[in-house]
Amino acid sequence: MLKRISVLDQSPIHDGKGESSGLHDTLALAKVCDQAGYHRYWCAEHHATPGYASPCPEMMAAHVACHTEHIKAGTGGIMLTHYSPFKVAETFRVLEALHPGRIDLGIGRAPGGNGYAHAALAAPRQPLSAEYYPEQSAELVAYLRGTLPAKHPFKKVNIEPNNAGCPDIWMLGSSGGSSVLAGQLGTGFALALFIGTHERNSAIISGYKRAFVPSESMNKPEALIAVAAITADTAEEAKFIAASHVYWKVQAFRHGVREPLHPPEKALALKKQLSLADQAYFDETMNTYLLGNADDCVTQMNELADDFGVEEVMIVNVTYGFEPRQRTYMELADSFNRTKR
Repeated sequence: MLKRISVLDQSPIHDGKGESSGLHDTLALAKVCDQAGYHRYWCAEHHATPGYASPCPEMMAAHVACHTEHIKAGTGGIMLTHYSPFKVAETFRVLEALHPGRIDLGIGRAPGGNGYAHAALAAPRQPLSAEYYPEQSAELVAYLRGTLPAKHPFKKVNIEPNNAGCPDIWMLGSSGGSSVLAGQLGTGFALALFIGTHERNSAIISGYKRAFVPSESMNKPEALIAVAAITADTAEEAKFIAASHVYWKVQAFRHGVREPLHPPEKALALKKQLSLADQAYFDETMNTYLLGNADDCVTQMNELADDFGVEEVMIVNVTYGFEPRQRTYMELADSFNRTKR
């Protein structure tokens, strides 16, 4: 049963403006969503990625927390293979001290950029491969919860400030790969249904819940699903608006080309120049979005929440223009609040 709706913000650069404008739009949208009653506001991490403005989600989460009153601020997520678990733990202990009870630490294993950015982030060392992610995740969780094993080489290193609490820790995944690990570590789990076109089913969430090991900071499993949604008066209008992001995904995921968002009419014109295989991927991707008026989208969100056995749906919305994006979040909140079960 759907009880909460939340936001995943990838800080897109709107209306062909300068890149830093995406950061200011994130803050403006966070204020709107705070007043509209959204539960969480997570900021994503992208490096050297045209179209997206934020490589530093921890800084954006801090800024959001400072300029909102009620909404939980967090990351969706910190791409952990780039960083020292100790440093991430320090950063989020400070954030939790400054905003008690309002900070979420979401982590993921994806690089969040191309191979050059991955190498630059690790320099002068070699980049860590994803195989180290489970070990890094376990270490990060142990730092924040004060549960490092007695024989751990850094057991005597304090995470300051030592009187702050532990932020809520979430693991992100776009398939079942991270769900059992999240359960074993006793963290929340966020399943990204908006990434890729592959089928994902409720067994992923069920597996997470079966594997869950309670901890002092999270005593029961918490799971959510993240979906892409765009509202408009009609489904056709929503599809038109979505074309900008869908075309971006075709280029990024099929060809490794990341470029600024195009206006919808240009994106649709460019679609006609794609290969038949790419056009099919475009259509498959479009079909993963929730599109239509707000009431229809909220109905679909309720159905998905029931299907996956979760109480929270996180909405990601990337559009060329800022106005239709802000309108989507406002309309979804209004419909959800009117029809809340």
